[in-house]
Amino acid sequence: MFLILNPLSAQRTIELHQDNEAGCLRVIIDGQEAFVYRYTQWLDIPHIWPLNSPSGKNMLVQQAEPYPHHRSFYVADTVRLDGQRKVSTYNALYSGQSIGTESYGPPFRDHIRHNKFTSLEAEGNRAVIGSKLVWEMNGDTPVLEEQRLLVIHSLGKGEYLIDMTFELIAAYGDVEFVSDDVHYAWPFIRMHPRFSGKNGGTITADNGATGEANTNMKVALWIDYSNTVEQITEGLTVFQFPDGNEHRWLTREYGIFGPRRPDEQSGKPFTLKKGESITQKVGIFVHTGDVKTSRIAERYKQYIQGKWK
Repeated sequence: MFLILNPLSAQRTIELHQDNEAGCLRVIIDGQEAFVYRYTQWLDIPHIWPLNSPSGKNMLVQQAEPYPHHRSFYVADTVRLDGQRKVSTYNALYSGQSIGTESYGPPFRDHIRHNKFTSLEAEGNRAVIGSKLVWEMNGDTPVLEEQRLLVIHSLGKGEYLIDMTFELIAAYGDVEFVSDDVHYAWPFIRMHPRFSGKNGGTITADNGATGEANTNMKVALWIDYSNTVEQITEGLTVFQFPDGNEHRWLTREYGIFGPRRPDEQSGKPFTLKKGESITQKVGIFVHTGDVKTSRIAERYKQYIQGKWK
């Protein structure tokens, strides 16, 4: 099935192009592809790729050595359903059928499965993508249910915001989270090498700190990753929506960054009892310019107030 949500209003700026057979949903802003949500059943983890800058450059890498399990823009973790073994959806790629070789492919023993879209709407400068996902082990044994909501805002001149909320629900029994201090971020974002710190990109936190050494595992409200590529400066900022907790961040000069959970639920085991859930909300701001010229601090205030202009 191929579906295009394309309102007839002359004011529209966002379209959703769904290709269910290919398992991808393309988000088009002002005639240009902004990003693609990939959800085919043959994936280890549903993810966003590519994610394009205002000038049309892909800002993320879908698979990179020596960490081929990195999936551009995704949510994953290491968990244990009551009475079952530990399951790492973060490392889901390595549960593929080609275990023991240099190539991993479907079917994946442990994976995250896109179950269905719960909403697909596009009108004017705003679009909504709601989805239900299931974290599974041993092929088809459910571990966690995930409800994910993306609200996309077109901001003009190719800039856009993805307001993302995801909720993990212990729908099938008690679930223990056992991820370590290193191998996760919510969401986990892997920048394209041309935007990375190793190629001149700059990691900047809301307090003015820059670089991996000054931002990794430090508390921040937002972190930006920007660089000048082909004489055009552009970047990607992740806003942590204030929830009354301090969130530390994972950052790497080779291109990784993302916020973590509150400290009491990060890097140490905790359990969701059956029926309980955990939620995180972030904004992904794709912009022209660097931290100063893009007015990131001002944009963050607009984000938490729900006011965009």
